Amino acid sequence: MIYSPTEQFELKPLLMMNGNMTFSMTNYVMYLMLVMSFMYGYLALTKGVKLGWTRWGVAMNAMYDTVLNMVNSQVGNKGGYYFPLMFTLFNFMLLANLMSMMPYSFAMSAQMVAMVSLSLSLWFGVTIIGLNKHGLTFFSLFVPSGTPLPLVPVLVLIETLSYSSRALSLGLRLSANVLSGHLLMLILGSLMFNLMSVSLFTFMGGIVPMMAVMAIIMLEVAISMIQSYVFCILFSGYLKDSIDTH
Repeated sequence: MIYSPTEQFELKPLLMMNGNMTFSMTNYVMYLMLVMSFMYGYLALTKGVKLGWTRWGVAMNAMYDTVLNMVNSQVGNKGGYYFPLMFTLFNFMLLANLMSMMPYSFAMSAQMVAMVSLSLSLWFGVTIIGLNKHGLTFFSLFVPSGTPLPLVPVLVLIETLSYSSRALSLGLRLSANVLSGHLLMLILGSLMFNLMSVSLFTFMGGIVPMMAVMAIIMLEVAISMIQSYVFCILFSGYLKDSIDTH
């Protein structure tokens, strides 16, 4: 069999039960349950506990303040109402990205179908909020203020395409970054392993590319955390557009 670099992203059945109804659990479902369990676990540790100035307390307070400031700066004074949603999204993306960096793990954030489905659901929710709040006035979002009348049809078409593309771009951006990062680490690691297994001379010379691979791994860990923040800050901007059309 020829090893494929994309094998680490394949959905594989782990448990199958046949009866009146066929039940199947894939590796994606397992990692999803793990992420949700970890989320509930470390957030439950803070319930009713004074964090103080412990390392755990500083980390949780920093995460809380970061998300709260982001929501308030993007959405405004009404951002506190949507803070629980943003905080949950941020923690979910953060844990999913960090767990995918573990050796021999499954990168659930690289599943484009799942991430696009999530972004599509959030886009529908934001659109419903805008229609519920503004009614038909919500469609004024597609007409920039001060637009000359002859340019209105063209700009409405452009703004409609731009607004509709948010449903796909939000999830595609995350999954594409995770997918490319994991493929890069796998390809460089395989080249380094093949180089160091040729001879003793190449083994000694492989120390330099090994250090480069380690640096890339640390960079990918940082990118996995940044992508969680980028996902939430973009969604906050979309939410701002629905709450305040202009």
